[in-house]
Amino acid sequence: MSNLIVEIVSPAGKIFTGEAIGVQAPGVSGSFEVLRNHAPMIAAFEVGTIRVTTPSGGDIRFVTSGGFLEVLNNTVSVLAESAELPSDIDLDRAKRSEERAKILLEDVGESLERERAVAALERARNRVRAALSHVGS
Repeated sequence: MSNLIVEIVSPAGKIFTGEAIGVQAPGVSGSFEVLRNHAPMIAAFEVGTIRVTTPSGGDIRFVTSGGFLEVLNNTVSVLAESAELPSDIDLDRAKRSEERAKILLEDVGESLERERAVAALERARNRVRAALSHVGS
């Protein structure tokens, strides 16, 4: 076999299983890519987009809110807090979530609640960007 095996799962279930020539993820210290024969590793990733490059050279993108990625023996296992295709995002709902997060952020002081509000806003903005980038494609 000359490709990676990729599995992406979230609490909602299995999101993707298939072959790939590469997987790019938004690591907490910067974006990284996994190719065939990558050294074993476990890495955290944050809000952003995971890009799976298929054997045909196309890309499948998954919007994620963070999680962990493991590489072992040319198998990439992604355990995501959430992962979805941009085409599955309801843009109006994502925009409403963004507005709610902005309002919440204005109402909280310096606290754990503020950190949660900032994280919610970041997740909502990521979903809106992905949904907008998918419109018309």
